[in-house]
Amino acid sequence: MKRYLACAVCGLCLSLPVQAQQQDGLYWLGRVVTAAHKLNYTGTFSYRNGGIEETSRITHLVQAGGEHERLEVLDGSPRELIRNNDEVKCYLPDSHTLIIDKRAHRRSFPALLPASLSGLAEYYSIRKGPMDRVAEHESQIIFLESRDDLRYGQQLWIDANSGLLLKISLMNERNQAIETFAFTQLQIGGTIEREVLKSRYAAQSSKWRIQQVHSSEGRTGDGIWQFNVELPGFRKLTSLKRQTHSDGTESFHMVFSDGLAAISVFIEALPEKPELGMVSMGAINVYRRAVGEHLLVVMGEVPQATLKKLGDGIEPKKK
Repeated sequence: MKRYLACAVCGLCLSLPVQAQQQDGLYWLGRVVTAAHKLNYTGTFSYRNGGIEETSRITHLVQAGGEHERLEVLDGSPRELIRNNDEVKCYLPDSHTLIIDKRAHRRSFPALLPASLSGLAEYYSIRKGPMDRVAEHESQIIFLESRDDLRYGQQLWIDANSGLLLKISLMNERNQAIETFAFTQLQIGGTIEREVLKSRYAAQSSKWRIQQVHSSEGRTGDGIWQFNVELPGFRKLTSLKRQTHSDGTESFHMVFSDGLAAISVFIEALPEKPELGMVSMGAINVYRRAVGEHLLVVMGEVPQATLKKLGDGIEPKKK
């Protein structure tokens, strides 16, 4: 009996440092969530995903009216995103198109973490790494390692002073970085004039084609489709019916997330010559499957087996 008691006490003592690391890591992640939405900052960051490399400039301003942001893609075809709280205007000058989405749920760098971190430690092991230096800022490295094979791990570099996310890498099963966002130049704080956040294309866009993206949230898709496979940790965040004014096309869009990893499910009319099966675009995997007269597209930055498992379990509800 004494031996079993000693083993139990020893196990408890060993678990305490692990719990302390989890709490310390969650503290740093909490700083990231706050900083991304509460600070003024402007800088340039790079994005790498497979063979894709892209550089963008971002300016983020917080005022009494909320968050305002301007994002310019500096490589290849020019693109510009202007965000005012939940409304996003995407300017595509090459095609003279302005896309307006009033319910933009997608998170973008450096605001990649969810508002709530509860339950994250159940599916990720969180620990603090060494200090490092990114874009001339001292940073704390935080490791998030998946506890199963359904999701990838992540590595974050967090500004030691402000808590702003400076760099993040998505790590595959072999602990290789398959996607990275990283600031190369950054100024945190200070005064930012609202004029700086105006689009350079706003004056021209009155003659452009304007595409309004409408999303109606509800249980529209839920009443028609059933999901026979549940992925541990992934819960449904949104269920939308999306429509564009340009062609009247409708599709269902559902998003599942564990707080970090996200999986999008699109259900739309089956085209004449659908491309089916699994494809990879750097860190993004896409699984396409035909079900009757519908095309299911399941995509996300998760292992291929995860997408297939979810996608193969989607069927129309029997009447």
